[in-house]
Amino acid sequence: MSDIEKYIKQRKQKDSDFSENFEAGYLSFKLGFILAQAREESGITIEELAEHLNCDQAIVSQIENNIQSVNIGTLEKYIKALGKELILEIR
Repeated sequence: MSDIEKYIKQRKQKDSDFSENFEAGYLSFKLGFILAQAREESGITIEELAEHLNCDQAIVSQIENNIQSVNIGTLEKYIKALGKELILEIR
């Protein structure tokens, strides 16, 4: 178990608010990370993507760093601008 995993486990045991909200926050962080990674793998800069989406660079950064505030239509445009497709799966 890594140090961060140990910290999370201990924090969940001590802090019920942290424990209750951890998964939703983690999933948002993970999705933002995946989006940024997909953009980088596509060889597209934040500036280029913002220009393609006809928005400010801060919007692209917000999508990658605070995905909770992004609607599905914007997410679809972001993904299509990378030449990729969005596939959702529920397990």
